[in-house]
Amino acid sequence: MYGYYLLLGAIALISMMVSGKLKSKFAYYSKVHLRNGMSGAEIAEKMLADHGIYDVKVISTTGSLTDHYNPANKTVNLSEAVYNQRNAAAAAVAAHECGHAVQHAQAYEWLGLRSKLVPIVSATSGMSQWLVFGGFILGAASQSGIGYPIAIVGLVFMALATVFSFITLPVEYDASNRALAWLNNKHMVTQQEYEGAEDALKWAARTYVVAAIGAVAQLVYWALQVFGGRRS
Repeated sequence: MYGYYLLLGAIALISMMVSGKLKSKFAYYSKVHLRNGMSGAEIAEKMLADHGIYDVKVISTTGSLTDHYNPANKTVNLSEAVYNQRNAAAAAVAAHECGHAVQHAQAYEWLGLRSKLVPIVSATSGMSQWLVFGGFILGAASQSGIGYPIAIVGLVFMALATVFSFITLPVEYDASNRALAWLNNKHMVTQQEYEGAEDALKWAARTYVVAAIGAVAQLVYWALQVFGGRRS
């Protein structure tokens, strides 16, 4: 059990470091004002129009770094700072979220696969760890094999969340690549602004990498506990 807490602590520390770096990058590039004077909302609307997408709405949402694309109602949701601001960070985020809308319009297979897994993972991820714990407790209390299949179900749910984390990686990197290509090809930003947008999106992508590594590390740890305990 101490190994598990050590693992959680290490992952949490790395996640905090990456998250802190991401916030500092966005704060820095928020000071790099766009020469074209366009807001994040205007950047998003132009990128959608340039890709022939007219059935997606660009709306403002509360919070910080809460930006996302919702394929269910076809909305690009930009945080208030991104929606209204006119800087390299806002341009990067707005174009990235529109990258997801382009993926959706072009039936990008990784996005489609992730969308199919969303309701499943949403329903099972919160239960996975409790099922593994519960399996251990039941097995120890009853001295029977009832706890083992319960723990296995928990591992299966945990594995689904891990698969989801890794499927998210190509989706996020592809959206960033689409965003940067459009910003560059349409001459929406200067070289300095482009470099800022690229750097900001790289750090945003690294948060998903850390999440995926954390998910697989947790899965491997609990799999070793379940199957190791079974052999003993």
